[in-house]
Amino acid sequence: MNIYDKANDLAKALRESSEVEEITSAMKLIEADPEAKAMLDNFRDQQMELQQRMMSGDMPAPDEMEKMEKLFEVLSLNLNIRRLFDAERRLSVIIEDVNKIIADSLGHLYGGAEA
Repeated sequence: MNIYDKANDLAKALRESSEVEEITSAMKLIEADPEAKAMLDNFRDQQMELQQRMMSGDMPAPDEMEKMEKLFEVLSLNLNIRRLFDAERRLSVIIEDVNKIIADSLGHLYGGAEA
């Protein structure tokens, strides 16, 4: 069994998943709507900035977090953006589950229970 072949099979399965197809479809619709695209791009830029600050230990103030949550809610009123966010969340859950499966399979190496 070649681990890299299995990893490539997994990557192919992810690319062909309904979640990735839904993200691709939603992104095409958003790209065709300049206002929605601008709002989403602005949100992503702010989100990235906050994440980078948090990774460097600079925790944003509660009012900044609240502002981002409100912006997320406003963006979610756009059906295509909501569709994108929902598909991204579902894909994220799959990736987290796969990571857990892999980590659990190696748990016995570090004193954890065997999977």
